Amino acid sequence: MIHKIKGTQDFINLELFNFIVTQAKTHLAEYNFQEVATPILEPTELFKRAVGEHTDVVSKEMFTIQQHGEQKEDREEICLRPEHTAAMMRAYLENDLYHSLPAPWKAFTYGPMFRYERPQKGRFRQFHQISLEIIDSHNISEDVRFISMLDSFFKTKLKLNNYALQLNFLGTPADRASYRLELVNFLEQVNAQICETCRVRKTKNPLRIFDCKSPTCQAAYEAAPVITDALSPESRAEWELLQQQLALLSVSFVCKPTLVRGLDYYNKTVFEFVSTDLGAQNSFCGGGRYDQLASLIGAKQDYPSVGAGIGIERLMLLLETQINNLNLPTKPALTVILPLAPAQTTMALLLAQELNHKNLCVDVILEQTSVKSMMRKANRLGAKFAVLIGESEQQAHVATVKNMVNGTEETIKQLDLANYLLQSI
Repeated sequence: MIHKIKGTQDFINLELFNFIVTQAKTHLAEYNFQEVATPILEPTELFKRAVGEHTDVVSKEMFTIQQHGEQKEDREEICLRPEHTAAMMRAYLENDLYHSLPAPWKAFTYGPMFRYERPQKGRFRQFHQISLEIIDSHNISEDVRFISMLDSFFKTKLKLNNYALQLNFLGTPADRASYRLELVNFLEQVNAQICETCRVRKTKNPLRIFDCKSPTCQAAYEAAPVITDALSPESRAEWELLQQQLALLSVSFVCKPTLVRGLDYYNKTVFEFVSTDLGAQNSFCGGGRYDQLASLIGAKQDYPSVGAGIGIERLMLLLETQINNLNLPTKPALTVILPLAPAQTTMALLLAQELNHKNLCVDVILEQTSVKSMMRKANRLGAKFAVLIGESEQQAHVATVKNMVNGTEETIKQLDLANYLLQSI
């Protein structure tokens, strides 16, 4: 017996998954977003430049692919995409959308991402995200509308209530350079109290120390300098405007000074939607502003942007406990046709084809057993109607229709069967 790869899962029932995606598509269409799709395979260099070589995503978690059949010197280093923002920016630049479309470009996509992580509740090696981006917009009020749109999606479309929005502001590269000096100086003072991983991050990427899960490190960082205290006057004005406008739009949030996100391309606004119902991996949506990503991956100029990723599996965990409150689409009423002997099989297939052409949901039980056994199977299938075709029905060009809900039976002409079922559903 061959089993699935560790950290992956089979979706046997896609009802909730498809509900989330459908609701997201509806919601984003109301905000003038365009659906796009990018390849699962991307150049490894794209994420090395965009995400950062010293991030866990690039240094530990990417699935790279060994290519065969080409000369070694001609082989391109490729990977399974670990995130979508860099790919969306690549698509924007490579397809010259900055020339052909008015700015900003509002786009979304959804699909699988891949990271080599330790599987646990809400965390998989193949996971699915809805990724949404607003590319080429400098205005911090774009961040406000973007965050408000996400908050509205979770509240109104998905009926979530047990979550919080965490917010921080990382400022410009100049702001972070100033803050970095303060932070490194602080880390030197607490060097003996922090873990080896944080000591490495202290020299390579100091802001990442706040992602450490060690209780000892987190206790030490309670006294760390706050990044929003190092903002320039211009950045501080944007940070204050962001908070003011979110409050005016009735979007509740908490400021979290240690929120930095795990990817190097973020600046200014960063945020996460979190829920205590998810346990340790409590974030189900995260994002922020990335003003320098375009130049990081080779563009001649920057296209300031804001984006986010929504974890579908984590949303499913939240929604499973309140599935009865959701307006899930109802399944179409099922009609099951029962040919009572091999001689009636062809007639059953013809009837099924006719009913399908009328957009009815139809199944045919082709393994003839006893009528009682076939009716039990129709009941297990959840049929609303069972259509019995025996020798007498075949000769008279009629069908016996049994209502599986109230138990009544009627004899209906085969020519009238579709209209009868349409009127009865």
